[in-house]
Amino acid sequence: MSHPDPSAVRQYLLELQDRICAELEEDDGEARFQEELWDREQGGGGRSRILRDGPVLEQGGVGFSHVFGETLPPAATAQRPELAGRGWQAMGVSLVIHPRNPYAPTSHANIRFFLAEKQGEPAVWWFGGGFDLTPYYGFDEDAVHWHREARAACDPFGDQVYPRYKHWCDEYFHMPHRDEQRGIGGLFFDDLNDWGFERSFAFMRSVGDHFLPAYRPILQRRHGTPYGERERNFQLYRRGRYVEFNLLWDRGTKFGIQSGGRTESILMSLPPLARWEYGWTPEPGSEEERLYQRFLQPRDWLAGDTV
Repeated sequence: MSHPDPSAVRQYLLELQDRICAELEEDDGEARFQEELWDREQGGGGRSRILRDGPVLEQGGVGFSHVFGETLPPAATAQRPELAGRGWQAMGVSLVIHPRNPYAPTSHANIRFFLAEKQGEPAVWWFGGGFDLTPYYGFDEDAVHWHREARAACDPFGDQVYPRYKHWCDEYFHMPHRDEQRGIGGLFFDDLNDWGFERSFAFMRSVGDHFLPAYRPILQRRHGTPYGERERNFQLYRRGRYVEFNLLWDRGTKFGIQSGGRTESILMSLPPLARWEYGWTPEPGSEEERLYQRFLQPRDWLAGDTV
């Protein structure tokens, strides 16, 4: 297994953050990301970039972090007890984009690298990440496009990579307390190291590089769609589900909080506005019901697709 190169990973992540911010600013047309540099008292830091109140993007956060320490938090060692007592570092880019228009979906992406070392023992490292899409109003065209790009990110690495990580994404972004999917999925992978460092790093880059081609065409198609109060209220209601998942189930949120991370940067994924309504159900035959029945169910969107 080739020796890990954290400096190469860091350089790629910083460049990816720059590229994503520049292209999303182009899509919005007016709003710009504001950058805040921060240091972590226990070691490391990052740069958080937030865009607010644009005509297309109501809020977007694209964060880079590189943190390290001598003792891992319980969220890490619970599943990997062999990591106890190792010095560690973790770096990644994480983003969530909340468009203003209810017909434009929320999107999330994250790619990360973890390294734990102890003198006299082999290094323990892995890559993780993925991207997923959370529509409020569903379109088959968008779902197929999203998953085609996800498959394209995986294709150079083997025929079984996309089905495996697509299934893992469906499992991960399931909300047990609601028995609902968060959205239409995409890719999710973790603990990737059995390909060796160079190939595993190449796969992480492929996932990172395919996010913009997957998301931008959908955003550009939908952000100008006319909508009214009904659609806006439903968008805010479904954003409430997004909040619930991130606070109750997301492992990255738990790791960040337990490791003493910067709270503002960890929670920048949350939407600027959301709502909850007790016992709400969609009207039969409505587009809102169609979202639940067709899009918030694990589905093979590329069945029979040869493109």
